[in-house]
Amino acid sequence: MDLNGLRVSRETQEKLRHFAALFQKWAKSINLVAPSTLDTLWTRHIADSARVFQILPGAREWVDLGSGGGFPGVITAILLSETDGGWVRLVESNHKKAAFLRVALSETGARGSVHAVRIEDAPKQIAECDAVSARALAELDKLFDYAAPWMCRGRKAKAIFHKGRDYRAELDKARGRWDFDLVIHESKVEMDSVLLEISGLTLKA
Repeated sequence: MDLNGLRVSRETQEKLRHFAALFQKWAKSINLVAPSTLDTLWTRHIADSARVFQILPGAREWVDLGSGGGFPGVITAILLSETDGGWVRLVESNHKKAAFLRVALSETGARGSVHAVRIEDAPKQIAECDAVSARALAELDKLFDYAAPWMCRGRKAKAIFHKGRDYRAELDKARGRWDFDLVIHESKVEMDSVLLEISGLTLKA
């Protein structure tokens, strides 16, 4: 299987297919993604989520914020199962979605665990990480507030955030409060969408 240039083993293919089947089943009863995007589950959600792992392949300890339907957190956790180590901590306060995430991780053998807490409370449970991810969660300025405990005060964590066509306006707003280094990666799946790689995050005095 080729996910936008990322080759995965047959075992990982089966894990991804099992996750997709679970997702379709659970999505009938809880709102995991916009219903209009269910027909493009593999391209719009799974393959695009795999880009996160492609951009930071060396990251082992991940925090995925507002994990919802498992994008990109569960996909990262499945892909990590092909490596020598690593773990994804999925933060999701909605208990129905958290239940889905636990089942998805358990049945696919993915390397991850679920923290059913508010994002603001997650740093009390998760001290450090290599990378922070989030998809369709909040404006960039707010995402920086969420990610700051793992990225600021000399910590080396990076972040990958999916953003749509209005990302430049969000960047301009965020620069009013934050200093950061930025690499923009174009989405290979969604036109006008990007993945923002953030490092060196500091709050302006």
